[in-house]
Amino acid sequence: MSKSLAFPADKQRRTREVIIISLLAVFIVAMFIVSMNTGIVRLSPSEVLHTLLGEGTQQQKLILFDFRLPRIVISLLIGAGFAVSGCILQSLSRNALAEPSTLGINAGAGFAVIIFISFVPASSAGTILGLPLLALLGATLTAALIYVLAYRREDGLSPTRLILIGIAVGAGIYAFQMILSLRLDPQNFQFVAIWLAGKIWGGDWRFVLALLPWVAILIPFAFYKSRVLNVLNLGDQTSAGLGVPVEKQRLMLLAAAVALSGACVAVSGGIGFVGLIAPHLARRLVGPKHQILLPASALVGALLLLTADTIGRWILQPSEIPTGIVVALIGAPYFLYLLARSKA
Repeated sequence: MSKSLAFPADKQRRTREVIIISLLAVFIVAMFIVSMNTGIVRLSPSEVLHTLLGEGTQQQKLILFDFRLPRIVISLLIGAGFAVSGCILQSLSRNALAEPSTLGINAGAGFAVIIFISFVPASSAGTILGLPLLALLGATLTAALIYVLAYRREDGLSPTRLILIGIAVGAGIYAFQMILSLRLDPQNFQFVAIWLAGKIWGGDWRFVLALLPWVAILIPFAFYKSRVLNVLNLGDQTSAGLGVPVEKQRLMLLAAAVALSGACVAVSGGIGFVGLIAPHLARRLVGPKHQILLPASALVGALLLLTADTIGRWILQPSEIPTGIVVALIGAPYFLYLLARSKA
């Protein structure tokens, strides 16, 4: 009797999940087309289609393949990467406010960037290669410091202690960022200010190739660990009782989240909020099971960042608003709405 009642409900839930995932994919395709048509030089949908088929003019091919297409691909990869990283961190810490920027990981990457810019001019050729690597190194060292400070031999890694120490470390790093920023010359100060505001500064195929391996390996790894994340959500004692090596799995997933976030920060600059908002939206759409929550978060994050980048390139042409600012303008009202509802 219970099976006959549970089966239709389960089938209905799966149908709803398929519809939501399909709709998110459709919205991403629609925004992809809009973004391809957005810029100082306008291209109609038919011109975009003809250019993609190899029939456009040299100018149209240059605009589409050398400027807009890599920027769009980078936006999708970064949005998905930040969202999955935030989803993992929220599950590991069992705290809905956890994300890479909240835990100070983005601050560590930004601190490494400012140190680099203090010695090497932002306009030099070495910046293109050196900045992403140092941002990734800064994020990794910051995460390692937070882990060491939060770990206790007697009771392991406490989720609450992890996020509190992350916030404290992030605040301290931001203070050092401000001190170092004041010592920069005007040109480098402007570059750092734009980078920290979240402007996607790596906008060609070299950066796509640099970022793609991280996203292509770490996001499937997170999907593979979705059942472990479900169990870890039950609490340490219950997880250990079910045979899950809690500390080992938590360390592996934390390393994946940090590496994913650090790689994204290296190309995108200091974009926040995506890792916070995307998992929240996805959880409301598909529920808490990570088998469907992680893919939904990746799609929501990709859609959110592509939309923000398109708006940033369109609203004040020929100038450009950093994508991180647009994300904050979109995400902050929604988050305030969530807080207002939780109080009610």
